[in-house]
Amino acid sequence: MSQWKEQSLLIIGIGISNLGNWIYLIALNIAILNLTGSASAVAGIYVIRPIATLLTNTWSGSIIDRVNKRKILITVDLIRGSLIFVIPFLTSIWSIYGFLLVIGIFSSFFGPSSNVYITKLIPSEKKQRFNSLMSMTGSGAFLLGPALAGILIMTVGTDLCIFINALSFFVCAFCIYLLPNIDVNTAGSRKVVRMKTLINDWKVVIEFAKASKFFILIFLLFQGALLIGFALDSQEATFIKQHLHLTDRDYGFITSVTGIGSLAGSFLATLFSEKVSIRIYTAFGMLFTTIFYFSFYSSVGLFSASISFILLGFFMSFTNSGFATFFQKYVPTEIMGRFGSLSDMFLGMIQIGLTLLLGFFAEVFSLQQVCLIFSGTSILVSLILIFRMFFSQNTIISTDKQKLHKSN
Repeated sequence: MSQWKEQSLLIIGIGISNLGNWIYLIALNIAILNLTGSASAVAGIYVIRPIATLLTNTWSGSIIDRVNKRKILITVDLIRGSLIFVIPFLTSIWSIYGFLLVIGIFSSFFGPSSNVYITKLIPSEKKQRFNSLMSMTGSGAFLLGPALAGILIMTVGTDLCIFINALSFFVCAFCIYLLPNIDVNTAGSRKVVRMKTLINDWKVVIEFAKASKFFILIFLLFQGALLIGFALDSQEATFIKQHLHLTDRDYGFITSVTGIGSLAGSFLATLFSEKVSIRIYTAFGMLFTTIFYFSFYSSVGLFSASISFILLGFFMSFTNSGFATFFQKYVPTEIMGRFGSLSDMFLGMIQIGLTLLLGFFAEVFSLQQVCLIFSGTSILVSLILIFRMFFSQNTIISTDKQKLHKSN
């Protein structure tokens, strides 16, 4: 199979899954808000996945680096699709949370596995362009998903939206099934993952972190700004409906027009992927993303909220593409699963704390004021990121892979 066909299949599969995810997320937010009327209950959706990450990521990376990544991706999608199909039949908020937790546990395998698979499948010189195309696909889903969700919610309710997401996972699994197997040596390297194996794997990741201090600094600054944004996302629906006093249709409109900005940003990111450095994409993209988070929570109505989200989506496309390429070029594939899983666990703990903290303060104080403080903090972190990426004495240098191979 030619490279462009392989890339197309991967983009189509993940793109359809992303489209289903957006329809599902909008429907789930609305369904839980209508069921409970509580901002905290909606915020609970955003806490469950990092909890699932904490339960699995101490050991999932060790499995990912030792087994066939393509098989992991297919299996995880089939299981997630089956579990999501059941959610519309649940009537208790706690049973919904329980299913979301199990889905999150299986999802914790998908991200690190897909990172390794993409890094091995896509040639180095094509990575930034591919990541920009992936971002464009995600932006298209971001554009179409909320719009379709709004139409479907108004006409047939939230249940069908959730069924569509379940189907999208099955389609994604089929597309990945058609792709080549890039782990030709995993069968001979499999072994039982015991506590000693886990400890040795953690040591490998720690040694990589010690040898790559500049990368770790940039990684933490980027993720810090991003995690604040994720915490703010948990209050998005509540802010739109209860503070701006807009309707479900308005919510669908605001999130869908965000996709317009995201699609435009992804198109330009792809167009200039071979001419603009990943540092500019990553650092300045994040700065403007955080600025428009602040702008959104300063909104007074539908128009200002929509403009803020259009520009937020535009700049987020650049930062996502830049950081994905930065990560793939810097972290060796031999430890990418372990590093991704352990870092996700660490970041998950922070995300839980930030989301709960934001949800608590939103219940006690003014939702808008609390969100403005959080988004202002993310702007400060983004400014530090720019300073360290462009004015630090360090530069983005290649990893000493021989040392990493020895430690592995």
